[in-house]
Amino acid sequence: MPRSAESKVSRAAVGAARRDAPAAGSEGKIAHDAVAPTEDEEHFDVPALDAAAIAAFTERAWSELGLADNTLASYRLDLEGFSRWLAGHGSSLRGCSRESVQRYLAERSTSGGATGTGYKARSNARLLSTLRHFYRLLVREGQLDADPTLLLDAPKLPRSLPKALSESEIEGLLRAPPDTLLGQRDRAMLELMYATGLRVSELVGITAAQVNLRQGVLRVVGKGGKERLVPLGDEAAHWLTHYVGAARPLLLKGARSDALFVSNRRAAMTRQMFWILVKKHAQAAGIAATRISPHVLRHSFATHLLNHGADLRALQLMLGHSSLSTTQIYTLVAKEGLKRLHAKHHPRG
Repeated sequence: MPRSAESKVSRAAVGAARRDAPAAGSEGKIAHDAVAPTEDEEHFDVPALDAAAIAAFTERAWSELGLADNTLASYRLDLEGFSRWLAGHGSSLRGCSRESVQRYLAERSTSGGATGTGYKARSNARLLSTLRHFYRLLVREGQLDADPTLLLDAPKLPRSLPKALSESEIEGLLRAPPDTLLGQRDRAMLELMYATGLRVSELVGITAAQVNLRQGVLRVVGKGGKERLVPLGDEAAHWLTHYVGAARPLLLKGARSDALFVSNRRAAMTRQMFWILVKKHAQAAGIAATRISPHVLRHSFATHLLNHGADLRALQLMLGHSSLSTTQIYTLVAKEGLKRLHAKHHPRG
């Protein structure tokens, strides 16, 4: 892997290991639990041959599939954790059996994780997906005769719907930031995310060059480096113009930055910083913490568009989903909302 790409993956791995659990994946994706090694993982280093195999795998995944840094970092963490566990049992990644994979998954289900009570089924399902990708590559390249994950079933996952706020709650959240430099930045970020349905990583990664206020469009670089054009909408364009023309230059204090959204220390905003400001403004708007997630504005964007008759294919393009099935989960959110409305207002509800 080129040095720049490898260093990016390493930095991403550190961030993935330290990020807060609420900032983990959503939209039906398999999230990464807070990193807490099992007892066997704590006492063993990754053997040199395993480390080389992991590096080769992440290089191929980066060059052939164009996977995002966070995905590559998760792959690396999963494989390194499994390698350390195998080392504690006298085996290695190339020498493990199907029984070893089953035992590792079983141990993770009952111990480890942030609380020590076991990883969630979603985390184990994502781990198994990582191992399948890894061993398929080894078999394809003739480095392994059989895939130890071939006949294993993934853990059954509970269906969880994305959290979406009502339109009145969204209005309260958007109005919550105060009329200060940071408040103007926060209002612009919230308005932009609700107007475009961006992922948090896409929002904080926007550069000034990606925004065309004259045409009212945003060029988004999504997962795997895929680009899409998303309309801004009049309200978001208004607040973004105000932020770019007034607050941003004062926050930068004469410095230059490619990042569109910056902190009062002139650094680019991060996912963690955005999550903190979302929680702060939600509290100010009187929204319960249980109803908030890092992607709450993205989920609300999708749900509200469907409620107002938006086409599912058009929504898929705006959200940047590679599969329509991922977008369809929002139809379930909309249906659940209609059920609650019926139960509340119908005389026989």
